[in-house]
Order: sequence, then C-alpha cells, then structure tokens
Amino acid sequence: MTQIPDIDVEVKKAFENEAKRAGLSQTPIKLTRDSMITIKDQDLKIHEAIEHEKKRQAEGIELIPSENYVSEPILEAMGSILTNKYSEGYPGKRYYGGQENIDIIENLAIERAKKLFGAEHANVQPYSGSPANTAIYFALLKFGDTVMGLKLAHGGHITHGLPISFSGTAYNFVQYGVEKETGRLNMKEVREMAIKHKPKMIIAGFTAYPRDIDWKAFKEIADAVGALTMADISHTAGLIAAGELESPVPYFDVVMTTTHKTLRGPRGAIILCKEKFAKAIDRAVFPGLQGGPHDHIIAAKAIAFDEASKPAFKEYAAQVKKNAHHLAEEMKKRGFELVSGGTDTHLILADLSNKGVRGEQAQRTLDQVGITLNKNTVPYDTGSPMDPSGIRLGTPAITTRGMKEPEMELIAEWIDRIISNIDDQEIHAQVKKEVKEMCLKFPVPGIES
Repeated sequence: MTQIPDIDVEVKKAFENEAKRAGLSQTPIKLTRDSMITIKDQDLKIHEAIEHEKKRQAEGIELIPSENYVSEPILEAMGSILTNKYSEGYPGKRYYGGQENIDIIENLAIERAKKLFGAEHANVQPYSGSPANTAIYFALLKFGDTVMGLKLAHGGHITHGLPISFSGTAYNFVQYGVEKETGRLNMKEVREMAIKHKPKMIIAGFTAYPRDIDWKAFKEIADAVGALTMADISHTAGLIAAGELESPVPYFDVVMTTTHKTLRGPRGAIILCKEKFAKAIDRAVFPGLQGGPHDHIIAAKAIAFDEASKPAFKEYAAQVKKNAHHLAEEMKKRGFELVSGGTDTHLILADLSNKGVRGEQAQRTLDQVGITLNKNTVPYDTGSPMDPSGIRLGTPAITTRGMKEPEMELIAEWIDRIISNIDDQEIHAQVKKEVKEMCLKFPVPGIES
C-alpha cells in the first residue's frame, strides 16, 4: 500500500480507499525513490537522465524564481495510482463511475484552497497557468474585447496580451508599462490608460516585476471605468498565502495562481473567484477548455495547500523574502544594477549592461558552474528576448533547502566572480567546486544525499 505520511490523514485515507477499490490493497506499491529501480530495469536511458537530473539539482544552486522543490508527500501523490482514473466533471457530477474517492480528494483541495486564500469559490482542475488564464478570458470576455495587461518586456506574461499568443490574437490588448527612471508601475498612468481605452478587464500580476502590487488601487481604477479585475499571482501566491504580501482576493473578481513557484506544490493551477462568477469559471474550465482533470495532481495540490497553512510554511515564506532582499543588497554592493532598485518579493531582475555581459552569456556560463538562473529582458531593453540585457533570479528553491543570509552572500560573490571573469576557465572551475561543496550541505527534498 502506498505510504502517504500522517501529515495529511484525509488524503491518505482517500488514497487507501481508491487503492482498495482498484483491487490493489494487497499489492505493495512503492513510489518516488524506490520506483527508480523499476524504471532502471525497463528504460535505462530515462533512468540515467533522471539520475543525472538528481545530481544536477543536488549539486547546484537553483535561482530560477518560478522553480522550487516539493515535499516527499507531494512527490508521492504525483506518482500515485490516481493517475489511472478518469474523472470528467466535478465532485458529485461526474461522467464516469468509480469516483467516490476522487470526489473526496477534489473536495479537500477545493475547501483547502478557499480557506488558504479566503476565497468564495475555487476551481482546482486547471492543468497549468496559461490554460487557467485562457479559461478566465473564455468565461468572462468575448473575443475582441479590450483588455489591459502589463507588457511582457516590462514583467508581464505571454498570456497577458503578447501579440503572437492566443491572448493577444483573440482579444484587443492594450498594455501598460513601468517607468523608465524607476522601473516601477505608475498608477496614475494606468488610470489614464484605463479611462482612455475603457477595457472590459484589467489584469494585474507579473512574472518579472520585483515589487509588491497595490491591488486596491487597481480595483479602484477598474471600478471607475466599469472593468472586471483579474489578478495573476502565480509567482507570489506562497508569499500571499503566508501573509508576507497583501492578497488581491478581497478586492479582485478573479484570481489565478499556479500551484508551484513560491506555493511549493505540484505543477498546475487554480482559479479563485467571487461566487457570482463561479458557474462561468467552472464551465469554462470543463467542458470549455479541458477534459478529464489530473487527479494525481489535484491530490498533490490538496497536500500543498495543507502544508501552506502550517506555521513552518509561514516561516519559510518570511525567509524567502529575507533571502531575496539580502541577495539583492549583496548584488548591489558588487555593482549590479537592479530593476526598481531591489525587491519586495522573492524575485530579482538585474540589468547587466554596465557589466558588459549579455543575459544569454551570463545564463549559459553560470549554468556551467552550477548556478541556474534565466536570461530576461529588462524594461526598455534594446536586446531581443533570446539575447536580452538582463537576468532574473529568485530565492524560493534555495530557501526550501535551508539556505539563509550567509549563503546569499556567497551566491552574490560567486555570481560576481563569474560575470567579472566571464572567460576565465580557471575561476569557473574553482567556483563550480565551491558551489558543489556548499550545496551538498543542503539536501534537496526527495533526493538522497
């Protein structure tokens, strides 16, 4: 029988009942680490790739702000027998039989999400963030409606109106930006744009904007022009759930978040909304855009929401912010120019123009020494997305491993040494050695040291 730890007895019971219903109650089922034995026996190439990825994660520093490490219970849920079940519909209203345990799990996920974020309604079925955003548009807009969102190059997301994406093709997006001088939003300019274009919806929420958001100000602007409000908190959901950042839920009509990143759950998404939009949202997700939900992922979401409600998670989220602030300050000491001058969140955006190094070269070289981050455009960038001026980095994953302020100083020092000696292979080799030595002191959840 799959062993779900006692951290989540309700989900554990549902697992056991589903295994029994499927005739597996007498069959030992081993997941996560032990399951690699089966993969090795059946598919050596996949096994080797996974083992190499384990090594990469264990020996390197993960600074991509959208990445994190999930707990072993979440890993176990994702690899469980729930992947065998098809469950089109919603709890109590399914199209296939044998749903009694699936309904328990999805209802737990729904109730936990609502409680964690203080939402009136939650849909936990979206496969990921982009489909979830698409479902919101499909539910509340008509093709061709005017929508306001932040420019991708200024920290927005492709689903917030990038012209070549579905969002920018199906809807008339007008896009606001940040100030060139400060790298911050100017709410007066946002208001003026809203008054001029009278959008049906205003979107707030970002992928590369390091500052806290004034949700109330966005809501007031939307109310002034009769617009719906949508928040995309995919990056900051964990910090919001822990009370480290203000929540848009009390103000906004609809809120979408992925369930990984700072929330530290499985890859997926949820939609939170006011009750009056619940029916439209649910119909847009299914049958509007999706078929059968991924039940194993919904179980993992339920576990993640439970974990995020605990005091230990609140301590974690607070440390994520402390680490990001400290890392930002250490980088500034070493001459890095940070967009907006720093961060209020988990995320840092650095413009490398004064360092004479492009973002793509920085990403590639740092990757070679075990420091993983991503190249990124900065506001008013003269480079292309594939060869931008900046890099984006964050602290969710390294904080999960237990790293704190002293490690942030080391990381800033290593980044500076590499960027300042971009072609010096001897220095690269030394930094790689130092990175590995430090990382092995901080185990990754789910990976044996």
